[in-house]
This record gives sequence, C-alpha cells and structure tokens, in this order.
Amino acid sequence: MANNNKVVVPEARMALNQMKAEIANELGLTNYENIDKGNLTSRQNGYVGGYITKRLVEMAERSMAGK
Repeated sequence: MANNNKVVVPEARMALNQMKAEIANELGLTNYENIDKGNLTSRQNGYVGGYITKRLVEMAERSMAGK
C-alpha cells in the first residue's frame, strides 16, 4: 500500500513529533522517540494517537472560539 500523504505544512512535523513525545511521556511511555513502536501494544500506540487527536481538536476549538 503506497503512502499518498502529502506534507502541507512541513514546519508542523516537528511540533507534532514534540506533542507525540510529550503525550507518550504523560502516559508513562518514556523515551518514546527512540523505542521500537512494534514492541508496544496496539492499545499503547492507540492511546498516543488518540490523545494527539483530542488535543488538536481542543486547540482548534479554542482557536475558533477566539481564545
């Protein structure tokens, strides 16, 4: 399966990676950037992705509310 994702804002990649590391750390997954994600459970990886989505939605809602 080909990866057809296009990077729209290249500068956002670093911010998203930082957010991913912060959330993983909050969930008790230390050194997340350097560990083999294949050794983590689907639940652990899913929590990180889910919390990123939740936080991005919260940020967008605050932005749209003018806060």
